This record gives sequence, C-alpha cells and structure tokens, in this order.
Amino acid sequence: NGMEEMMRRLTVDPDMPVDTLMRKWPATVRVFMKHQMLCIGCPIGPFHTVTDACLAHGVVEESFVQELEDAMQPALAS
Repeated sequence: NGMEEMMRRLTVDPDMPVDTLMRKWPATVRVFMKHQMLCIGCPIGPFHTVTDACLAHGVVEESFVQELEDAMQPALAS
C-alpha cells in the first residue's frame, strides 16, 4: 500500500557517510549545526559515518540519531 509506505518512519543508516545523509535529507544539516558539528563541507564528510562524527565531536549518538530521524521525516500535507 502506497499510503503505508508514506507513513513508515525514515531511519538513519549508521554506516551512511554524513555527507550522503545531508545531501539526501537537507533538513538534517540544521541538526549538525545545532550540535556545533562542522561536518557541512568538511573534506572528511564523504568518509565519516554518523557514528564516527559523534565520536569525533563528543556527541551522544542515540539522541543525535533521534534528532536526525525527526528532521528526515517528510512534512505531512494538511
């Protein structure tokens, strides 16, 4: 069912490079900025996963991923 697929929550692939994540879901950029993570335009972005970036920046991965997933969800048309 197409409607079920639209309602399915998008999730973060922890092995996806942060550069790919931000390109696929531009709304996630603000989450990186909120945490003062300068991943946007970083030369390591194509190689660093979300896990790598959290470790490098001292950010708790579980809550960060939750914020990314919230930002990834499509806006529902009213």
